[in-house]
Amino acid sequence: MAKINASVVTSNMMWRFLERIGAQLVSFGVSILLARLLDPNDYGVVAIVLSIMAILQIFVDSGLGNALIQKKDVDNDDYSTVFVFNTLMCFGLYAALFFAAPLVARIYEIPQLTALIRVLGINLIVSGVRNVQQAYVSRNMMMKKFFFATLGGTIISAIAGVLAAFLGCGVWALVIQSLVNAIVGLVVLWFIVDWKPKWSFSLERFKRLFGFGWKLLFSALLDTGYNEMTNLLIGGVYSSKDLAYYTKGQQIPNLVVMNVNTSITSVLFPALSELQDDPEMVKKLTRRSMKTCSYIMWPMMLGLAACAEPLIRLLLTEKWLPAVPYMQIICLTFGMFPINVSNLEAIKAMGRSDLFLKLEIVKKIVALSLLVVALPQGVMAVALSSLISTVISTVINSFPNWKLLRYSYFEQMKDVLPPFLLSACMAAAVMQFSHIITNDILLLCVQVISGVVIYVLGSWVFRMDSFKYLLNFAKSTVLSKIKK
Repeated sequence: MAKINASVVTSNMMWRFLERIGAQLVSFGVSILLARLLDPNDYGVVAIVLSIMAILQIFVDSGLGNALIQKKDVDNDDYSTVFVFNTLMCFGLYAALFFAAPLVARIYEIPQLTALIRVLGINLIVSGVRNVQQAYVSRNMMMKKFFFATLGGTIISAIAGVLAAFLGCGVWALVIQSLVNAIVGLVVLWFIVDWKPKWSFSLERFKRLFGFGWKLLFSALLDTGYNEMTNLLIGGVYSSKDLAYYTKGQQIPNLVVMNVNTSITSVLFPALSELQDDPEMVKKLTRRSMKTCSYIMWPMMLGLAACAEPLIRLLLTEKWLPAVPYMQIICLTFGMFPINVSNLEAIKAMGRSDLFLKLEIVKKIVALSLLVVALPQGVMAVALSSLISTVISTVINSFPNWKLLRYSYFEQMKDVLPPFLLSACMAAAVMQFSHIITNDILLLCVQVISGVVIYVLGSWVFRMDSFKYLLNFAKSTVLSKIKK
């Protein structure tokens, strides 16, 4: 593994972000095309399938991928043990999903769900085979190589998805794009990753890895289960159209946030794990991650909230305008994710998966309590309950690191509040243009350009730490390229 420092971590995060944003832009582009062609009721059907898949996808990792990264000394027996277990388990999951599909279709009274679930479920098997390769990539900081290698797969899946949409495949275009992307990704990883699996299984190795991983598995089930259960409840208590507006409000912010979070977790976790015996260095990297990612995330989220109405009208047409308030609330919710993610990755890296699980249980008790109160009040109340729950989670997640790293909640707020306040001022300023400009394309161009100018100028005037750090990082990267 490369020598761990802030520069190496930042560089790998950037490459990981570029890789993820490229892949997600493809899915987003296909979904935009589908949203323009389909009725919100049809899109809600796809949301139900994806919610079910998201819950099952948690079992694909079983916490063992993280265990491979966190473990100090990993050999081929460890990798192969996890590979065999994941592959067999995913075949079993798919079989259960295949036979349960008609029951799900009857519950929601949507016959089309049976075929959609059975076909999209193939992704479980592909993900199970690919999971160990991804752990190898993260552990060995191969993000730059991974970015270039997966570019071809991203383009192929884009062509397949768009072609299917134009041929009139409807909701199946999204399924085709997803399957092609997963399969091509597996093939690409097979060629670029040095490690190759062997069909061997060590019960002793499995017990050791699962001892750490099962707590992360249960934590992930609680988190994803809660999020997807919210979607399924909205679809069941209200309608697939309400669910479509709610999920569509998540989609654009999710494109940014989930990729930033993936970039943080896939790089920060192995880096911190390598330094787990040096709490001072773990704190330094955790703090840098939180400050830098918050500096990048807040202007994106608050900027999106300010531009939500013209953006949705332009991309999705006016029939999707009811999604605007959901998008604005979700942007506020997602803006806090770097705080939570950085804290949790530090706790994991220190080997405290027990604390990780306890925190998740407490957070989900709070979140479920809020959801029970909010659900009868309407979908908007559900969105607001998620925002309140996330605010409370920032306090809960920070608590262990006061003792583990001497990084208190007060210190964390001092690190993340400056970009939040500057972003809020920027968002308030760009929203004023909506009262002057009526053309959506011109309005968005003016809002984006003015927002960037205001944020960069504000960062320079107030000498924000993360602005200077990113500027120096960019300069050193360019200089190193010139020297080569």
